Amino acid sequence: MDFRADHFTLFGLDRAFRLDLSDLDSRYRDIQAQVHPDRFANAGEAERRLSMQWATHANEAYLTLKKPLERAKYLLHLDGHDIQAESNTAMPADFLMEQMEWREAVMDARNGGDHHELEHLHNRLRGDINARYQELAELLDDAGSLTLATDCVRRLMFLEKLLHEIDDALASLEE
Repeated sequence: MDFRADHFTLFGLDRAFRLDLSDLDSRYRDIQAQVHPDRFANAGEAERRLSMQWATHANEAYLTLKKPLERAKYLLHLDGHDIQAESNTAMPADFLMEQMEWREAVMDARNGGDHHELEHLHNRLRGDINARYQELAELLDDAGSLTLATDCVRRLMFLEKLLHEIDDALASLEE
């Protein structure tokens, strides 16, 4: 195994946004079966350390590829496209207004203890996010439109954060 190989190569996968997650799971388990530190419990210090490094590397690669947003960011990184998540927070005004409206609706439902409304917001947002991931797959895998894909990823970062806020609000009502 080569530590310099990208995550897709590590798992023997084509470099693409669309992945068969059950295939990824299977390949991950195969690699872990080969490199898991328990297999090297009686080996020398260097072999145990190398096993630990490989297991950690495989875990990080797996978690990156398993999550669609992280996979998209990684693909853009591999193609030399910086999403500038920390330095570029500018977004179109209509998108920001939509975010404000979503957050107000979440806050109102949370403050009102409206579990049903929070679930409704969660389902609506999940649908929007899924549609954007379909768009992202087309941009990355079919069109090779990295600039538009970068914009889509940045928007998805906002939406995924909002989805977590809704989930947190639902959890707080269940306590």
